[in-house]
Amino acid sequence: MKKIRLLIVLIAIFTLQTLPAQDVTTVEAKSADISENLDLEAVASVFGEAKDLEDFEKKLNDPELKISNLDLNNDGEVDYLRVVETSDKNAHVIVIQAVIGKDEYQDVATIDVVKDKSGDTKVQVIGDVYMYGPDYIIQPVYVHPPIIFTFFWGSLYRPWHSPFYWGYYPPYYHPWRPYPPYRYRQNIHVHVNVHNTYNRTNVRVNKNSVNMQKRVSKNDYARKHPDRSYQKRIVNNKAKQRPQHYTKPANGNKAKAKPTTRPVDKNWKPKTKPASEPSKSYMHKPSTKPAKTPSKKPAARPSITPTKKPAHKPTMKPAAKPAHKPVRKPAAARPVKRGGRR
Repeated sequence: MKKIRLLIVLIAIFTLQTLPAQDVTTVEAKSADISENLDLEAVASVFGEAKDLEDFEKKLNDPELKISNLDLNNDGEVDYLRVVETSDKNAHVIVIQAVIGKDEYQDVATIDVVKDKSGDTKVQVIGDVYMYGPDYIIQPVYVHPPIIFTFFWGSLYRPWHSPFYWGYYPPYYHPWRPYPPYRYRQNIHVHVNVHNTYNRTNVRVNKNSVNMQKRVSKNDYARKHPDRSYQKRIVNNKAKQRPQHYTKPANGNKAKAKPTTRPVDKNWKPKTKPASEPSKSYMHKPSTKPAKTPSKKPAARPSITPTKKPAHKPTMKPAAKPAHKPVRKPAAARPVKRGGRR
């Protein structure tokens, strides 16, 4: 029996060692702002490459492209984005909505397609105010006229309203786990057509677009979570960036308010100086400087100058002049010459 048990244990150990290691890593979207999970330039780029609105909705939810990274209902899967359209004369408003639950939708972005009097078609991609804040508008200029323009202005045009809803999706779609923010930015960069131009503006071309959008607008997520709007997120992010002890500006004066890193004790008073404080280095500086300067300069100058000059000049000049001149003048042969002539 002991041998059989030992054999079973050895077989189990060998089996565990030979089994391939399983990857249990999960990817979660952790972004400071939910608007970073749907790049509107990528949306504008994909819109210009679609042949109609049905094809546009398919590209938005393609598991291979992964244009969206939104998970508003926080179920660990990217939300399906449906496309709903409304039109009025020469203007079309396409609303992109996230499917977040049964009969629950949230506007994410809106696309205005407007034909002006000259026959030119202009496109604007507008981020929802709750998601992106006010006046977040991208106006793409396509390098080639998109095929989808013929869908809007052709004779076979039919308004598009997505037939899909919570629990009922097209066969090509299967949900995927959201990326972390840096991975999503790397992925989405590939799907933005760099040949197009993406201008930023704060004015909508069609003044009637807001009223047209209200016909199909859905904001179930915004009503449930008013504290998660763009304005509230900005305020909360700024509050998180403040130091732990932050002093608010007094009387609205921002220049006088400074962040502090430690609490302030108003009753604080300086303590008495200890007896050992005079022995610090800065207390000896005045005494060392006066001691060095008088000892060097007065001792060096009197010892050199008075000894050399007086000893040299008096000895040489008086000895040379009196010894030389009196010898030559009396030694002249004047008395000798006078005696010779006589």
